[in-house]
Amino acid sequence: MKLRISHETVYRYARPIRNLVQSLRLTPSAFEGQKTHEWLIEVSGGIRGPGFRDGAGDWIEGWTVRGPAEEVTVRIAGRIDTRDTAGVLRGHRETIHPMVYLRDSDATKADDALQDLARQADGADPLDLAHKLSHLVGDRIAFRPGVTRSGTTAAEALALGEGVCQDHAHALISLARARGLPARYVSGYLHSTIDGKAHDAAHAWAEIHVGQLGWVGFDAANRCCPDERYVRLGSGTDAADAAPIRGVALGTGAEELDVRVQVEEMAQ
Repeated sequence: MKLRISHETVYRYARPIRNLVQSLRLTPSAFEGQKTHEWLIEVSGGIRGPGFRDGAGDWIEGWTVRGPAEEVTVRIAGRIDTRDTAGVLRGHRETIHPMVYLRDSDATKADDALQDLARQADGADPLDLAHKLSHLVGDRIAFRPGVTRSGTTAAEALALGEGVCQDHAHALISLARARGLPARYVSGYLHSTIDGKAHDAAHAWAEIHVGQLGWVGFDAANRCCPDERYVRLGSGTDAADAAPIRGVALGTGAEELDVRVQVEEMAQ
């Protein structure tokens, strides 16, 4: 699938900031399932700093904005070819050992309810177990925007029984780790949901390490494995660790955030 992606994030400040430093994980991953042809990252008033590939294989680059500034815009525009690898992350170079992703975070720590739910899955092998854990999350957490917040934990989302893709990913990661399977959070884009509806927003899912097959993606919110509709950016132990944009602003005013994403299929 040939996709064109535009992503704009606008930060507005009640009082001008003196300085802004950002770390951007906004470059598509390099693996067999996707090939990037054009990719432009711009930060209004920004100075591009050094970039590097971290141990998880993600490309990260730094930007600095020297104030005073009342508004900062991060823009991404690019073209990418994707193909279905049945969710398997083939050809992705990374150096971090999978066992590192058995480590819990505050967002994914399993309480008694998550532990009990994890024990309900009975898989013939690690891959089968991962699929069944993903289905359990989809059954127990209904997709409903606006009911959770960025800081909602997997335990809170399960207790509520509702949430968004971030909550589904955190819950699945929690269940997988409870069953001894390394799991991590993945940020990216989705062209359309499983029913064909356009999905003009950033997206998230989980990856679970299943032995010799390696990392396999699972989108519990859409009850599927990532296919050609998905664009992978980067990963981390949870949403905060895998955030596409992280930064620190020097100033005392309140911050407002506005995000616009468009993912469209191009003519073959």
